[in-house]
Amino acid sequence: MHILITTDTVGGVWNYTRELVTGLVRRGVRVTLVSFGGMPTAAQSAWLAEVDGVRYLPTNFGLEWMQEAQGDLRKSARFLRNVIRDSKPDLMHLSQFYYGAMNVTVPKIVVAHSDVMSWHREVRGAQPKDRWAKWYRGVVERGLAGASLVIAPSKWMLRSIEDGFDTREPGGHKPGGKQKSRVIYNGRTPGWFDPMAGKENYAASAGRLWDEGKQSRLLMELERPALPIVVAGATEAAGVSAHGGSSGAPGAGVRLVGELSEGAMRKLLSRASIYIATSKYEPFGLAPLEAALSRCALVANDIPSLREVWGDAALYFRKDDARSLGEALALLHGDDELRLDYANRAYQRALRHYAAERMVDEYLAAYGALMDRRVKAA
Repeated sequence: MHILITTDTVGGVWNYTRELVTGLVRRGVRVTLVSFGGMPTAAQSAWLAEVDGVRYLPTNFGLEWMQEAQGDLRKSARFLRNVIRDSKPDLMHLSQFYYGAMNVTVPKIVVAHSDVMSWHREVRGAQPKDRWAKWYRGVVERGLAGASLVIAPSKWMLRSIEDGFDTREPGGHKPGGKQKSRVIYNGRTPGWFDPMAGKENYAASAGRLWDEGKQSRLLMELERPALPIVVAGATEAAGVSAHGGSSGAPGAGVRLVGELSEGAMRKLLSRASIYIATSKYEPFGLAPLEAALSRCALVANDIPSLREVWGDAALYFRKDDARSLGEALALLHGDDELRLDYANRAYQRALRHYAAERMVDEYLAAYGALMDRRVKAA
């Protein structure tokens, strides 16, 4: 089987892609990988040197959620069409909505990692209605309608897409049911993380500080947190975001360490006793998963997607409430037995439900079903 996969180098989709591609190649799948959003750093692309069976084509083309990307998208679609013509994949696995509308003969999976409209709804309480937003909505709807299968990383995200966009195909038919959409939860490789390291007296958190959806400002609003807090992540946008904000200045007990290398981030999580998930918009959340695989106790904002993913394996604070967050941190910090219980709950849930092997298995099953359907229709 030969799969053409598109990805981007800007956010967590890159780590998702690494897990997926590595797992597929180990199972004998040939992969053509095309990335958008900017050229990867040497550190980002280093893993590709260790994976045989991947043809990698990095590009600088912009992404659909970038405000000035319309021209780039048309060019990137032409580029992708040439790749399809030359490489002749059996199936396309797309991490962008835009290419789902391409008129090609191979089946197309569109993965709805996130979208701007649901971000605005959850973060700002209303969706934008300007000219760009109208264009973006059309891009998403055409991509979803053109997909052979739509996959989301959580039930919450799939409902958000299905409720928020019109995905009717030409002629007014709106397909539904399991053949058109399904959930495949993200996964990470447990062996990459260290759940046995000695824990230290600090909590960790991660996320782009300029992204209102990550809501790192809650950490800045804490008055005398019960334990030191270390926050990793970019502090400024690179001028490409369709949505952003200010995280404010850190108070006493909160330390910003900026973007960390992969190794440094793993070390930070391995030593942290608690991980804080502050996001008010999180379709799945790879950072909390990495923390869980590092055996951190999870303290999470009480939003439906995090409830879905973590169930009773996290301690939740009242939605978007800094005081409640402080109380949850104090509770875990003051009770070693309770903190260890939550750490073990998160670790065990991550192993059972969110390992990369399971994710790859489910994608292979989805690929196989699409290929079988194509053969039967021929």
